[in-house]
Amino acid sequence: MSDLSLYRNIGIFAHVDAGKTTTTERILKLTGKIHKAGETHDGESTTDFMEQEAERGITIQSAAVSCYWKNHRFNVIDTPGHVDFTVEVYRSLKVLDGGIGVFCGSSGVEPQSETNWRYANESGVARLIFVNKLDRIGADFLKVADQITNVLAARPLIMTLPIGSESNFTGVVDLLTQQAYVWDDSGIPENFTVGEVPADMVDDVAQYREELIETALEMDDDLLMAYMEGEEPSIDDIKRCIRKGTRDLAFFPTYCGSAFRNKGMQLVLDGVVDYLPSPTEVDPQPLTDEEGNETGEYAIVSADEPLRALAFKIMDDRFGALTFVRVYSGKLKKGDTVLNSFTGKTERIGRMVEMHANDRNELESAQAGDIIAIVGMKNVQTGHTLCDPKHPCTLEAMVFPEPVISIAVAPKDKAGAEKMGVAIGKMVAEDPSFRVETDEDSGETILKGMGELHLDVKVDILKRTYGVELEVGKPQVAYRETISQMVEDSYTHKKQSGGSGQFGKIDYRIKPGEPGSGFAFSSTVVGGNVPKEFFPAIEKGFKVMMAEGPVAGFPVLDVEIELFDGAFHAVDSSAIAFELAAKGAFRQSMPKASPQLIEPIMKVDVFTPEDHVGDVIGDLNRRRGMIKAQDPGATGVRIKAEVPLSEMFGYIGHLRTMTSGRGQFSMEFSHYLPCPQNVSETVIAEVAERKKKAG
Repeated sequence: MSDLSLYRNIGIFAHVDAGKTTTTERILKLTGKIHKAGETHDGESTTDFMEQEAERGITIQSAAVSCYWKNHRFNVIDTPGHVDFTVEVYRSLKVLDGGIGVFCGSSGVEPQSETNWRYANESGVARLIFVNKLDRIGADFLKVADQITNVLAARPLIMTLPIGSESNFTGVVDLLTQQAYVWDDSGIPENFTVGEVPADMVDDVAQYREELIETALEMDDDLLMAYMEGEEPSIDDIKRCIRKGTRDLAFFPTYCGSAFRNKGMQLVLDGVVDYLPSPTEVDPQPLTDEEGNETGEYAIVSADEPLRALAFKIMDDRFGALTFVRVYSGKLKKGDTVLNSFTGKTERIGRMVEMHANDRNELESAQAGDIIAIVGMKNVQTGHTLCDPKHPCTLEAMVFPEPVISIAVAPKDKAGAEKMGVAIGKMVAEDPSFRVETDEDSGETILKGMGELHLDVKVDILKRTYGVELEVGKPQVAYRETISQMVEDSYTHKKQSGGSGQFGKIDYRIKPGEPGSGFAFSSTVVGGNVPKEFFPAIEKGFKVMMAEGPVAGFPVLDVEIELFDGAFHAVDSSAIAFELAAKGAFRQSMPKASPQLIEPIMKVDVFTPEDHVGDVIGDLNRRRGMIKAQDPGATGVRIKAEVPLSEMFGYIGHLRTMTSGRGQFSMEFSHYLPCPQNVSETVIAEVAERKKKAG
């Protein structure tokens, strides 16, 4: 029986290129899990084991690794930084108890750091901050700490100060113990000396140590009062206060170093042990009913409770389908039968493994607090709850973002069609933000995703991993439709053809809803003119019709429908009659409500050297972009803008040409806005052309 207080389930997350994977490699090296650290830029890191990851030097899917430090077991998940793979970060944060936010010492807080930080706040995950790459030109630890305060509205608690900067960065001072850790140039993490604080840093160390103690002691009024009266608290008392504040998200212990040069990592690992919570110290996961509403019960983290576990990731590899599971309570043994509360079916647990990236160690059992993988589960998908069949329950489900971009693909030959069907089925199970559908008019297979890179990687996996040769169409934008004015109308569905007839009359208002509200139905009928039992049928009729709008057949968003009167017939009225009345009403009234096309607007963040700022802004304006902010930094300027997705295809090529290869950008979906008239006309014409071809 393992001691749960010695467990740490942690994730490492950051903006693309801030050094998460390198940090993970160093953690594995220091904990003795691997003997030679691989480098991301050589395509040799442990957790980036997909071919596509090694080639592109980025992390695409989160990888799980277990290791030990000072008798504590770490389950570490290295997550992607690229915005197209945010779903990986989101679902990893969902099952973690703590995290390390990695920030680049010269680039500071970048857009994806903001998104990941927001997810971590929503999930209530306690975090340490590691400011990495302090050996880089333009690196400035205190400036990054200020950005964390101003941009993320978070409170960094500075635990270490850097000794030297940029190429002269040699080590760090631990403010708690007032000791200097200095590494030599061998790059071996164990080659360091502990000594006195350098003379030129004594005043800074005293000042930051005082701030550290005062902030920490805010967690304990008695200790704070004693400190104010001149009584120095013990190191253990300070650590206890920091641990409490970290768990309560009052502040975030902040470390500095260079993962690549192996400087400062040991102190970060000590911080994980000292300040991040064990599985028993975090708020237990709420249980929900079938509709997703909380029941007031919780999954208490204990091996003695009934089994409750969440499947948070599906992965297909050379050994078969792997289901990653976080066990919240109870025990799980080989051969057990568990209930999937989403499908209502039971499954038998075959093999269980502890993951080390894509290697594995066989396990006989797992218990509350563990993160493991189960081999060969049939009908389990991301977000499903596995539980004891005698104690059925549902853990809070995961909500995934809607895709904003799609491409049409077709296999080059008949044999490829079958292979493609099987492969896509596996890929959809692995990635909930990746969707697939068949275009009814043309019969084409449509892949939908979060961005160009996302779909690019998916097509690459189909070609290389599954050997399916594809023809790929142009990327398509996920347009939607809405209305811009209110219509009050009436519709009667009447059918008499021998025997009992059908009758349903509804009086209703269709009006524009709040942006982002989707579809809302309400009823203000009084006096029983339309009996209550028919309301669900009327709502269903309208809702079904929202899938295809009157302008160009795109799904309809942000519409409110209010039923205010109507009539029924004692014999001829039925649920089906009122559902058909609602469908007819939608067809009749939507064209009268000034329907319009709306397009996805992306939050775009461009980094460019100073001498190209004018070109980049001019180009974004030509793409119908709205410039929101410009932030000058040490090595260039960050431009924030909102730009329609349709104008951003192939942008990376243009940006590189404009900035001599030095520009970078990231983007994520923000909201929908009405299309200008000329764009609407083009899109409607393209849709009509496609339908005509499909014949």
